[in-house]
Parts: sequence; C-alpha cells; structure tokens
Amino acid sequence: MTTSAFPTFAQALRVWLRVGLLSFGGPAAQIAVMHREVVDERHWVSDVRFLHALNFCMLLPGPEATQLATYLGWLMHGVKGGIAAGVLFVLPGAAVMLALSIIYATLGEVPIVAALFFGLKCAVLVLVVEALLRVARRALHGAPAWALAGAAFVALAAFAVPFPVVVLAALAIGYAAPGAFAAGGHGKAKDGPPALLDAALAADPERISRMTAAARRAGLITLALWLWPVVLLMGAGVYGDIAWFFSKMAVVTFGGAYAVLAYVAQEAVEHYRWLTAPEMLAGLGLAETTPGPLILVLQFVGFLAGYRDSGILGGIGGSLLTLWVTFAPCFAFIFLGAPFVERMHDQPRLKGALAGVTAAVVGVIANLALWFGLRVIFGEVQRVPVGPAVFDLPVWSTLQPAALALALLAGVLLFGFKLGLARVLAVCAVAGLGVSLLGG
Repeated sequence: MTTSAFPTFAQALRVWLRVGLLSFGGPAAQIAVMHREVVDERHWVSDVRFLHALNFCMLLPGPEATQLATYLGWLMHGVKGGIAAGVLFVLPGAAVMLALSIIYATLGEVPIVAALFFGLKCAVLVLVVEALLRVARRALHGAPAWALAGAAFVALAAFAVPFPVVVLAALAIGYAAPGAFAAGGHGKAKDGPPALLDAALAADPERISRMTAAARRAGLITLALWLWPVVLLMGAGVYGDIAWFFSKMAVVTFGGAYAVLAYVAQEAVEHYRWLTAPEMLAGLGLAETTPGPLILVLQFVGFLAGYRDSGILGGIGGSLLTLWVTFAPCFAFIFLGAPFVERMHDQPRLKGALAGVTAAVVGVIANLALWFGLRVIFGEVQRVPVGPAVFDLPVWSTLQPAALALALLAGVLLFGFKLGLARVLAVCAVAGLGVSLLGG
C-alpha cells in the first residue's frame, strides 16, 4: 500500500496500533514489523532514515523498538505523534500481559493460550529471517560494512561481549573511518519517488527546528513525571521497592531485555522474594508470546509483587507502576535526544559513526534471529565451549517437528504466496492451536 499524500495523524494512529498488535517475538521481529509497515508497504519513511533512527535507539538504555516507534512518530507528527506511537506500541502487549498475569495468579497456566501463541512464534521466526535479509541487503555496502556486521555477530554469539561494547565499538570505528561506512542521503528508494517524510523535510528544512523546543519541554516534563512516583513512594513497602528497582532497570537495560533478565530474576526471586524461579520463567514465556516489547516480563514481576502484597487490585497497581517507571524514560530519552541527532544528520563523522552502528545492527539482528530460532525449533539448547568461544548449539533429540512445520508453513505463505503479515500470523496461530488440540 502506498499513498501520495503525507499521512494524517489519524492515519498514523491506525498504523501504530496495527504495529503494536502485530509485534510478536522480541525486538528483531518488532523492528521487522515496523519496517514492513512504514518503509516497505507505505513508503512513509526511507530505509536510510529508518536505520538512522534505529541506530540512535540502539545506543540508548531501554527497549529499542519502543523508542524507534516513538522517534518515528515524533518525526512525523511532533510530540503528540511520538507519544501516540510509543503508547500504542506498548499498550496492546501490556493489556494482554495484565490479563494473562491475572489468569496466571488465579488459575495457573492456560494451555489454550500457550498453543495459540506457539503458532505465532513460529511465524515470527520467519519474519525475523525476512527482516534480516532485507536489512542486510539494503544496509551493507562494501567489504568494511560486511566485516563489521560479521564481527558484531561473532562477538555477541560466540564471545558474549556485552551489547554496549559492541555498539560503542562500531560507533567509534564508523567515526574514525566515515568514508568506509557512510551511506547515501535520505529519501530515495532504488526506484521511485522519495519517502513521504523525507520529501516533507526536504520541502520544509526548518521543520525539525520548529519541533525541537516542544520536544525538549516534553522530555523534561516526562523526566519529572517519571521520577515523581519514585520519590513519592520511597520507603513505602513493596510499591516503593517496585518503583525504585524498575527505575534502575530502565536506565541500565542496554541491549534489550535479555541483557538484564538474569539480574532481574536473581533480585526479584532471591532478594525481594516477589516470585519463585519457575514463576519467573513462566513470566518470560508469557512475555515472549505477547505483542510488544519483551521487557513486559517486568510487568508480570510487578504484578505478582503487588498481588502477593494486596491481592488483585494490588497486583494491578504493581503492574501499572512497573509499566510507568519502565517506559516513561523511553519517551524522555527520545524527546531530548532525537532533535539533536536530526540536526547533526549531515555531519560526515556522525553519519559515518551511525552507519557503523547500522552495520553492527545487522549482526545484532542475526544474533537475535539465531537465539530465537534455536529456542523455537528445539526444546533444549546447550552452551558448548570451543576454545575461548562458547556457542549455542541445539540438542538435536529435542527437535520439535510441529514448530519446524509451522515455520515452514509461514515461510511458504510469506515468501511463496506473498500473503500479508496479519494473514500469515492468523493462519499460523490457528494452526498452532490445531496442533495442540491434536496432541502435537
């Protein structure tokens, strides 16, 4: 679908809600959905500008896909656009996670829900592979970019190099050698007119400058609103602990949820005793099968903490408080930082630095795709040391034929029949439910 007129705020709202509803499977899949909706299908944003925004979000703490939606929403419709895009990206998953948290706390596991989302995960795996191929084809130009992408993948997959180190190294390499990585300008597709946002910015060069003051005010207000409940609830029992602990997580979660899940699990289980280790694993499973960012597992933890303290209403309060202190900083970081990044857009060294991050991001997505794929197709994955490296390898005896079959079905529908994303997800969800009912 392509439109010739710049999208209205109402049109953008519908698309951001659609992205939020379809964003299953972690950050790689969510970025893939967003790219498909706003770059490929609607041509609202160019590849280069999309990757430029993604590169900046990769440098920030917190869920990068949420921040990317906020950044793009701000570029298109100012502060209200950024708030709408970010909120609608998180809201569907948060609503589902709250409902599943209540069901889990009162009834335990619900097999039919797990079966439905099992099919979705298998479809999302194919979507991640498609996104990886598409981004690599468009972002990697020349041997240095391919080498940096490969180095990022190996560093993450084999040597467990911390995510911030990989991204900062790519940033430094791109800054030092801008000519080796910097891509062309914005806006032009390979064949066709400029993307709508890029055309609007070219026709109105002062657009970003006019939007900057409002973004700065919104960022400062958001910072104040984020810290207000943390200060207010300090020392107030379990809710003070929730506000303080998850606020800390919001500013150290570089590299997405997986980077801090082990620490969160340890603290929540052993220190605060909000839940047990099996319950933490159950929460991660729920977060992996709902739309929205994987960091929503923290919402599950906050719910159980409040639930154990004050029942269902306390759980809802803990859930909402966790959401607020986790996601409010995302908006502040984007509103304060995005205008600066946009103004520095055409400086060669900054372009080179962010282009270096672009190359590394391909390696990051490849690592996420491998991590996700192994755990969808196989029941068990083992860490195998090979010299100084440690590789994730599948336990072949735990191959899940149903998962493999559903992934192949999704591949045929997506690549062969060119079905839309919503149809592919719907078919695979129903197929997953059918497999479960047949005892697969």
